[in-house]
Amino acid sequence: MGNVRTDQIKRTARELIRRFPDKFSNNFEENKHLVGLLTQGTTIKIRNQIAGYITHSLVGEEEEIPSEALPQQEASGEDQAPD
Repeated sequence: MGNVRTDQIKRTARELIRRFPDKFSNNFEENKHLVGLLTQGTTIKIRNQIAGYITHSLVGEEEEIPSEALPQQEASGEDQAPD
């Protein structure tokens, strides 16, 4: 079973990633500190949930498309229909 996050957590995290795409990384501790600086009036629990969602989102993007797999498939001509 996975984590359940509210729409508020997801919406805030996506907005922060959209506004500051270069500031966040896949390091939870760094993201936690940045979320604390960029958001005002959030509790520690909410801050951690937002930072966790950001970290989870960024780690998922890295694993989604391996960078070295794409050029090899294109070069070998795989996944192309015959003419």
